[in-house]
Amino acid sequence: MFVCMQSHNLISRKLTSATYLVLIVLGFVSHSSNVILGCDIFAVTKIRHLCACPILFSNPVVKGFPFQIYLKTLMEVKLWNDKREREMYDNLGELFAIIKATEKLEKAYVRDIISAAEYENECQKLIAQFKTLSSTLRDAVPNIERFHDTYKMDCPAALNRLVTSGVPATVEHRATAAMSTATSAAVVAECVQNFITAMDSLKLNMVAVDQVHPLLSDLSSSLNKLSILPVDFEGKTKMREWLSRLSKMGAADELTEQQARQLHFDLESSYNSFMAALPTAGS
Repeated sequence: MFVCMQSHNLISRKLTSATYLVLIVLGFVSHSSNVILGCDIFAVTKIRHLCACPILFSNPVVKGFPFQIYLKTLMEVKLWNDKREREMYDNLGELFAIIKATEKLEKAYVRDIISAAEYENECQKLIAQFKTLSSTLRDAVPNIERFHDTYKMDCPAALNRLVTSGVPATVEHRATAAMSTATSAAVVAECVQNFITAMDSLKLNMVAVDQVHPLLSDLSSSLNKLSILPVDFEGKTKMREWLSRLSKMGAADELTEQQARQLHFDLESSYNSFMAALPTAGS
């Protein structure tokens, strides 16, 4: 490979063939007048003719748009100035790698490429490393989402796991299931308590509307919280009917003996249906 060159009107010293080759390859030669402008370090004002390397270009004229370059110094560009900056950039690289690795791990788990045990073990390591680095880079990277967007990482699953969730998916799902079970048990206990309170209040002759309505309202609310009960569950339907009837009465009005007896019967019947529904829902 060679470069055929003719140069004239050099103000100081001639450029070497290797320098011309670099300038041609980088496109630092003007297409219209073959002028290299602003190259103070080479002290060149004009080059009247250049022949490009035949291996690199299909015609003897350098292709591309005219370029104007300003070279102040030729020196090695360092990414850091001291040991502290070097350590920071190393940590940034580690953070980038952890986010990418977590994204790959999430996809591998979703596609059933690795087992749940392997996933959980590796994910816990990555989360621990991420938390350590995040604390170290708190000043340099105050916002992980912005870091993610700046470097166009496209790792939504990793962001969710590392930033939003903070625990492996397997742990998260177990916790959700346990919470759901505990919540259901608490709601069942609340329903039982409200049933008993409402029936006992009627036995104590607390039949005023402003006394009965809050009790039935609490019972209806707790029944609606329990997802294991069907929409048309007997207790839900009857409580809605009684609440609608009481809403049409005044606060000082009282239930008649017949109404109080019917309400107690409906409460007891609904309670028995509720208790019968629990084993079926549990199975």
